[in-house]
Amino acid sequence: MLFYLIRRFIYAIPIALSVGLVCFMLVHIAPGDPINAIVPADAPLELVEQIRRDYGLDQPLPIQFGIWLAKVSVGDFGSSLATGRTVWSDLSVAIGNTLRLALTAALIGFVLGSILGALAGSFQGTFIDKIAVSLAVAGVSVPHYWLGMVLVVIFSVQLPWLPAMGAGPGGSADWSWDWEHIQHLILPAVTLSVIPMGIVTRTVRGIVAEILNQDFIQTLRGKGLTGRGVFWHVVKNAAPNTIAVMGLQLGYLMGGSILVETVFSWPGTGLLLNNAIFQRDLPVLQATILVLAMFFVALNLLVDLVQTALDPRIKRG
Repeated sequence: MLFYLIRRFIYAIPIALSVGLVCFMLVHIAPGDPINAIVPADAPLELVEQIRRDYGLDQPLPIQFGIWLAKVSVGDFGSSLATGRTVWSDLSVAIGNTLRLALTAALIGFVLGSILGALAGSFQGTFIDKIAVSLAVAGVSVPHYWLGMVLVVIFSVQLPWLPAMGAGPGGSADWSWDWEHIQHLILPAVTLSVIPMGIVTRTVRGIVAEILNQDFIQTLRGKGLTGRGVFWHVVKNAAPNTIAVMGLQLGYLMGGSILVETVFSWPGTGLLLNNAIFQRDLPVLQATILVLAMFFVALNLLVDLVQTALDPRIKRG
């Protein structure tokens, strides 16, 4: 197990370097000059060049990448071009808010998806199966940003039960686990949970249906094993593949929440990334994309380890 862990970690290093290179290059090949976003149109040329030198933007791209990579490796993401604050001061708060939203959405989506998928796989062709499949198809088909706006209209405008903006009272970005703050979490979490709910439902349905048709299940039933015992064997066999799908979906929730966070003005990495795009704030863009990508890489590594612990055949393979 230790050797497998070391090998997977070594495999992740070139992936991380490649992701860093892609993050750096993507924000540089986009049109526009980031300096124009922080200086007035009539600024003297000398001032513009001085700011460019201060941020190292006057260097060739390979040198800029080397300097940026050296700083990032020690946790220095630089300062925001738009606000002047350190990137990490804003990014750390945004990461916490996005992680809180993603984990809540994952809990809702994974629990509902697992229940619906298990019921659909156990009762194939029945009315329960059709309802579960219909909900799954609707979940992966409805655009979540559109669903978010519909929920705002219903539960924040017509039925003023839940707030529609911010992470706390008055649009605050601060968080505490009380009812006033939890109310702000409900609508974006439900909106974000719809897609993983649909994907997990369809995945679990297919896995459960396949396992129930295998010969060892019939043997267990022939030996007189009760429904609870058979269910436990189905869960053990379905867990590795299901966890792999859930891990990928959690990564997508972290990186794909930009539209939902923008709709609800949720102060997470999605909203931070959206503002940085419009402000052409390169340090914030690079840091946010890199951190989200590294989270995805780390999550894949964790999923591999959990799969190996649940199914030793993966390690032997």
